[in-house]
This record gives sequence, structure tokens and C-alpha cells, in this order.
Amino acid sequence: MMETLEGGELCFPQLLNTSCRKPTRPHSEAMFLYILLSSTSLLTVSLNLLVIISISHYRQLHTPTNLLLLSLAVSDLLVGFVLLGQILLIGACWFLGDLMCILYYFVVFMTISASVGNMVLISVDRYVAICDPLCYPTKITQRRVKFSVTLCWVCSAFYNCLMLKDLLKQPDRYNSCYGECVVVANHIAGAVDLVVTFIAPITVIIVLYMRVFVVAVSQVRAMRSHIVAVTLQHSVTVTAKKSERKAARTLGIVIVVFLMCFCPYYYPSLAGQDTSSSASYLTFGAWLLVFNSCLNPVIYAFFYPWFRKAIKLTVTLHILQPDSCEANIL
Repeated sequence: MMETLEGGELCFPQLLNTSCRKPTRPHSEAMFLYILLSSTSLLTVSLNLLVIISISHYRQLHTPTNLLLLSLAVSDLLVGFVLLGQILLIGACWFLGDLMCILYYFVVFMTISASVGNMVLISVDRYVAICDPLCYPTKITQRRVKFSVTLCWVCSAFYNCLMLKDLLKQPDRYNSCYGECVVVANHIAGAVDLVVTFIAPITVIIVLYMRVFVVAVSQVRAMRSHIVAVTLQHSVTVTAKKSERKAARTLGIVIVVFLMCFCPYYYPSLAGQDTSSSASYLTFGAWLLVFNSCLNPVIYAFFYPWFRKAIKLTVTLHILQPDSCEANIL
């Protein structure tokens, strides 16, 4: 009887000497994690799928800026899908083999890197649109945006190949038993990853958005100074204050959400420690990264009126009607 119970605690009971043991986890805690990960994954996939359908289907939305939003939605959609792999890791048993374990983490890291890269590209797009609007049509073209998006994905894949090259050669490098899926990054690799996927992108985003905010406020004040009539001046003043608050709020949302979702994940690197995918705090940090992918459609798309209209047309199945792609969305 004791042998049966002992064998039941193994990930692979037939491998008594090499199999990992399942950790003792309260049933309520396991159910909470299952519900949390499943609901977050479903919400992330659903929201980003709506963005992809809307931009891909309606021709009015085929603009350079929306191509960047489309690329961001694709990366966030993949992040939502790979979150399902975390459900397999709740029981600390990986049943898909060592190679699939490394490939899984490769896809996770690549999609997160691509998502961050797309955020930077969107920041550049908005910077040019606000700070140099006359040259925007010539600087930001469909061809250049497609090239930038492709380069972003290629660089993300290449960068993560370099980061995981040793593990790709020896997938079970850090596994202590069969059924374990562990990726460990030493403090040097963690520091490099910290700079490439956190410090550098957030610095670019903050600098560009601060510049956009300053230019937007200066433009509003310039328009206000040219108003002579008191009634018109009052109207413009109210509008200007609303524009300033909206610009500040949008800037704050972008930066605060990004920092809140990425800081816990990169805490070991910030502290100069080695990073292991088996650490409990890293599970929470990984969930926050995925939750950021869930929030991206809200931050970057839900603020657009055309997106709300596109959702309504999609949900009401108007999208299935002939020539629905020519619908007036804007």
C-alpha cells in the first residue's frame, strides 16, 4: 500500500529512480491557479483576436499605425496561448519531453520580446506623428512599417536563440529528474536580458512619450494664445485642459502598467541573482507579463472609437455580410 502511494506521487511511476515527485499543494491553491491561468489566457486570446480580426478585415484600418497594433496583437495572442503551458507546470510535471520544454520557453521569451519591441515601434510611430506631422506620410510608410515589424520578430527570435543556445543543445541541462522543466539564467545572462528587454525599451518609451507630451501641450498652448474672443478662449481652454489631462493619463497608464508587469519578473536580475523558471515568485512574474499582454489591447486599442465599432460589427456577425470589409469604421 505504501509503495502504491509513493508511486502515485511520482510524475512517471514507471521510472522509480529518475522520475520527479509531485509537490504537495493544497487542492484549493491548485484550483485557484488553474482558474487564474485559464481565465487570463482566455481573456488575452479573445481580446487580441478581436484586434486582429478588426484590423485585418476592414480596409479602412489598413494604416501603418494599425499594422503595428496588429503585430502587437499577434505577439500578445501567442503569449496568451503559451500561458496554457503554465497549467502543465502547476503540478510540477512536464509530460512533453525535454526538447519541447526548451522550445516552449523559447516561444515564451520570443513572443514577450516581440511584444516589447512592438511597443517601442508604436512609441516611435506616435512620436513622429505628433512631433513631425508634415513628414509623417513620407517617413512612416506601409513598406517601412512591414520591414520594421519583420525585423522586430527576426531579432527577437535570433536574440532568444543566443540566450538559450546551450539549452537547445542540451535540453536537460538543469533538470534534476525526469518530468522537470527548468530554465536557469545566470546573473550575467540575466543582466544582458535586463538591459535588452527592460531597461533599453522602457527608456526609449519614456523619452519618446515625454517628448510627445511636451509637444502636445505646447501645441495646445500655442492654439490657445491665438484666441481673442473670450467665449472661444474659454472653450479652447477647457478643451486644452482636457487634452493635457488625457495625454498625461495615457502616458501614465503606458509607463506604470509596463513597470508593474515587468519589474517583478526582472527582480532577480536587478538584484544580481541567478534566475530559475522553477522559482515560485517567477510564476507570479510570468503571469504579470502575460497579464500585460492582456492589457495591451485595452491600452492601445480600446481607446480608439473605431475599435469599439469594429467589435460591435463583429459580435453582431455583420462581418459575414458581403462587402463588409468596405464598411465605414472611422
